[in-house]
Amino acid sequence: MFESTRSTVPAPSLPEEISHVLLHRSGLAVERLATRWRQATEQSLLELSKLVPTSLAVESCHYGVDLAQRTVLFWDILRQRGNNFIEHERQGLPPVLHFDYEMIMDGRQFERPVNYALLRILPPPGVSIDPRRRPYVIIDPRGGHGPGIGGFKADSQVGVALQGGHPVYFVIFFPHPEAGQTIADISQAECEFVRHVRALHPEAPKPGVVGNCQAGWASMMLAAGNPEAVGPVLIIGAPMSYWGGAWSEGAGDNPMRYAGGLLGGTWLASLCADLGAGVFDGAWLVQNFENLNPANTFCDKYYKVLANIEGEAQRFLEFERWWGGYYLLNGGEIEWITQKLFVGNNLWSGAVEGDSQALDVRNITSPIVVFASAGDNITPPQQAFNWVSDVFGSTEEIKARGQVIVGLMHEDVGHLGIFVSGKVANKEGQQLASVLEAIEALPPGLYGMQIHTLAGEAARYEVSLEPLRLEEVSARLNRYQRQDEKPFQVAAEIASVNQQLYERFARPWVKALATPQSAELGRMWHPLRSQRWLLSDLNPWLGWLPSAATAVRAQRQPLPPKTALHAVEAQGAEMLSALLDGYKSLRDAWSEAYFFTLYGCLLAAGEDGQPAVMPEVQPAPRELPVVKQALARIEMGGYAQALARVAYLLGHRDEPLPLSRLQLAQELITDYQDWLPGLPADELRRIGGEQELIARFAPTRAIATLPVLLRDPQDRQRLLALLQQVLADPRVQSTPPSRQQRAMLKRINAVLDSDVLGQGTRQQPAVVEEVEG
Repeated sequence: MFESTRSTVPAPSLPEEISHVLLHRSGLAVERLATRWRQATEQSLLELSKLVPTSLAVESCHYGVDLAQRTVLFWDILRQRGNNFIEHERQGLPPVLHFDYEMIMDGRQFERPVNYALLRILPPPGVSIDPRRRPYVIIDPRGGHGPGIGGFKADSQVGVALQGGHPVYFVIFFPHPEAGQTIADISQAECEFVRHVRALHPEAPKPGVVGNCQAGWASMMLAAGNPEAVGPVLIIGAPMSYWGGAWSEGAGDNPMRYAGGLLGGTWLASLCADLGAGVFDGAWLVQNFENLNPANTFCDKYYKVLANIEGEAQRFLEFERWWGGYYLLNGGEIEWITQKLFVGNNLWSGAVEGDSQALDVRNITSPIVVFASAGDNITPPQQAFNWVSDVFGSTEEIKARGQVIVGLMHEDVGHLGIFVSGKVANKEGQQLASVLEAIEALPPGLYGMQIHTLAGEAARYEVSLEPLRLEEVSARLNRYQRQDEKPFQVAAEIASVNQQLYERFARPWVKALATPQSAELGRMWHPLRSQRWLLSDLNPWLGWLPSAATAVRAQRQPLPPKTALHAVEAQGAEMLSALLDGYKSLRDAWSEAYFFTLYGCLLAAGEDGQPAVMPEVQPAPRELPVVKQALARIEMGGYAQALARVAYLLGHRDEPLPLSRLQLAQELITDYQDWLPGLPADELRRIGGEQELIARFAPTRAIATLPVLLRDPQDRQRLLALLQQVLADPRVQSTPPSRQQRAMLKRINAVLDSDVLGQGTRQQPAVVEEVEG
């Protein structure tokens, strides 16, 4: 997932870089704009120079007819989009799933009703489902849009799981929230959904939970509150550490990071909810997404349709059906999200509540997979990953808690593409599904997932898992050792003051003026809604458009797409897009600099001249409390501890772990289940992590104290017999043991033989011979 090498370049102080980086970024933005305009102009002149005067006149006539026809069809497509928007609203904004489904639980009927429901996805013809395979529960984000993006097309998260033979369940939500529902109520309802899925598949492993974007933190809350019912958790593009970002690494790459501070905190969300008569319109969240990329919002996505009117129309209309479906939240819900998470950054700290008790992500016992993208400017990698450092603090603590965390980083896909891209689903999605099948066989620790494309005509991939050090990954991701997050603490305090001022002085007046009728009128005239229904059959001024489009389609005279004048047209669109991109880059760079200047000065003033806090010096791993606690228990335990210790001593290699070896480990665990301790998987992982610390930091004592753990001769014989069985297994023999492994097995046999005093010693040479053979 991340490069594990630590940067040796000392990072300059943040204040020293603000003005320098601002000027640098501004210059880069202007330079990129000038370069794109120059290239577009040169390309246009080059294309025009290929035309002789006689052919220019003829081609201009043909191009004019083609452009006029495409323009009529383009506006008709926007009219169809408006009609689809109205029809979708009339249908109650159903989920935009590509697959058939049936509702099996309706949260609106719960004792604490919520606008959530659980669907069972029905497999398409030709796809068979094995109820004994791990079921998947996919949760979509409630961030303004409706549900369905996880199963938006055949090549999607739902499609990948179905093709693997897994039962798939989908958590949806309805457009209008239930009166008084809270985030805690929703979390409890999702817990009921997962428990029901678990009951439907008693012979299968625990359900895997997939959380997209905002549903990522909801999935983590779900797993923290119900560790006994939840299997592996996969969070995709999910913000977890909201103050994280990448200062000075690009031209204002993470503008959403600063939105709360620049807007004065969370009071605007409360104002919007109060103007909505206690209901927050999700269209405002979508508006924020659209403002992030004005080039795409106002130019690129429309020109893509205009340039290829026949090929892009259906794709555009299908996507806009989801993008234009706006859902609502209760005022209490949006305030909880903005105050607890977006500005407060309390998720990882255990300061969020659910079902009347704090939900601490430290309680999660199932493996966690984090999928992020370096090209995501809404959830940058730091926001997706920094929580691991906040929760665990060190690699050794991850191991001591028995936790498995796997990270996968995409190089460049954007926030939306990480969910809807067919390429991502067919590559990363399928490989993640393969890893989730065997992830419970991983020893505790932090791993980076690598996907290598194999040579050949068909797309084939090889997956490996590389053990990583948390300290190195965190240092690589955070150039300033997270000192640039300190101004966000000031922003959160200012936001709290502004929130209190709003609630005391403005909220009573706003609530008195707002009515359900005014709220509905405001939602209807929201810019994102009005631009759709105004361009629909509701508008009498567009009565001529359907018949004109029909006539154009009957007499369509398209030109080849790569003519000279088409190229000039494309370069004109490129110039407009470049201008909007230049505006975006300058806006984001100045916004970022303003944020750090304002809150950095307030931070400095609050420190009253005290020197800046230096990054804490991390103690040596052996001096960590979790390591000392593990070493103090070196002689405590029994068969389970001895088996875990021997497994680490014999199997550990500081090198990437191929997925094939992980799958083999999973098979061996299943086949030799009767030989293993009868403990839950999370407890076995915790024991394994503790024994790894013992064997890593005190290897000699770890071997010498094995007889103490195996006081019962039957336990010793059982362990040695299991080793003999496993090492004789043809699947294991296909990979010859290393010299170190053979030497380690001899040492283990010797210490047990010297203490067994003849009991079970007859079997031990066979083990040695098997290995050496």
